Amino acid sequence: MDPLKALADAERKPYWLDTPARPESLKRLIGNTKADLVVVGGGFSGLWTALMAKERDPAQDVVLLEGRRIGWAASGRNGGFCMATLTHGLPNGLDRWPQDIDRLERMGVENLDEIEQTLARYGVDCSFERTGELHVATEPWQLDDLSEHLDLIQDLGLDYVPMDQQQVRAEVNSPTYLGGLWERSGCAMVDPARLAWGLREACLKVGVRIYERSPVRSLADNGVTIELRTPYGTAKAGKVALGTGVFPPLLKRLKHFLVPVYDYALMTEPMSEAQLASVGWRNRQGVGDSANQFHYYRLTDDNRILWGGYDAVYYNGGQLKPEYEQRDETFVKLAGHFYDTFPQLSGLRFTHRWGGVIDTCSRFSAFYGQAHGGRLAYAVGYTGMGVGATRFGANVMLDLLSGERTERTELAMVREKPVPFPPEPVRSGVIQFTRWSIAQADLHQGRRNLWLRTLDRMGLGFDS
Repeated sequence: MDPLKALADAERKPYWLDTPARPESLKRLIGNTKADLVVVGGGFSGLWTALMAKERDPAQDVVLLEGRRIGWAASGRNGGFCMATLTHGLPNGLDRWPQDIDRLERMGVENLDEIEQTLARYGVDCSFERTGELHVATEPWQLDDLSEHLDLIQDLGLDYVPMDQQQVRAEVNSPTYLGGLWERSGCAMVDPARLAWGLREACLKVGVRIYERSPVRSLADNGVTIELRTPYGTAKAGKVALGTGVFPPLLKRLKHFLVPVYDYALMTEPMSEAQLASVGWRNRQGVGDSANQFHYYRLTDDNRILWGGYDAVYYNGGQLKPEYEQRDETFVKLAGHFYDTFPQLSGLRFTHRWGGVIDTCSRFSAFYGQAHGGRLAYAVGYTGMGVGATRFGANVMLDLLSGERTERTELAMVREKPVPFPPEPVRSGVIQFTRWSIAQADLHQGRRNLWLRTLDRMGLGFDS
């Protein structure tokens, strides 16, 4: 099908948020309030922090402030891949923290197990399916990369199944597949908006006070308490946790480490039984191809296909604008790639198209820290794999605020900071040249040019 025709009726809004099941908005913060802990941000990071703070100490008073609606930003716009990895994949973690990689992999799986247990305990219905992820190769050079990846996996005893072309196409039938790896237990599929809304309800059940439509405009510290000012009120607390992602940080130092990168996705109409049978997909895994500019895709519970990725766009100057959430050039490109991958679905149309912003840092996985004498903690920079890792980051923030040394706080990943980005306009030039170089690598059998090899040697190599 012509991509333009396939997109003609697609709504310009996130599929996950376009539902009458979205809960009613909670009240604004009006007037002044006090708490033991104030959490800023109503995405996964803030929700997990607030919930686990009450689980650790049910007696403490916890307030969560959200600038708009719970889950409206990255937490309600992503692909719904809830991954065990804490390091943006095993290769990135092994390159940066080889001394801790066994612990990081173990702790990541434990974190995913605990997410599953928490959802069951609170009755959160978010279509959680622990189906794993297929990493597929669509070019010969990607097979070599997967083979190298498999060697690392086997050394660590992780649960991956290698597949040749026939085996991987028996799982999901695409003529583009040459082979793959099935990561069997390290990834679950979720409806991300319903996950956020379910965590909201869990927080309310345990006594968290949540205020929506209450953006924090400024922060003041008198040495004992921290005051957070919103348009119509203030919240004071002895401790603060920031889970604000890429949005303008209340700590100015963070702006040197974060850049906003826009990611885009499409959602198809539901497949007929015949269409689904033509693809197979009986085990309902998430799928990611192995190019530098990669696609990610998965089934919903009503057998639509979410299809996203490939273009990761940094707009010069690093500004956040609502119009950046729609990019027709990317939508048309993604639709064409979809039909190349699944030619048997040429009659399937798209119902939704949208974009969202990712908090990206130079090491491509979250970093952590404290300020204001240890009474404020933050976790940011998840770089697109935060659905599961934000729970780990929430635990890190709570550990830091408690002042206790834990296995988490002793990790080099937690103690170290990423390399900061250069100031504008150099920042834009560096990022755009790096994006161009990554695209060129995909066009030349994965061969990385001098610039990418230099970044690799500096510990800044990027391949996704």
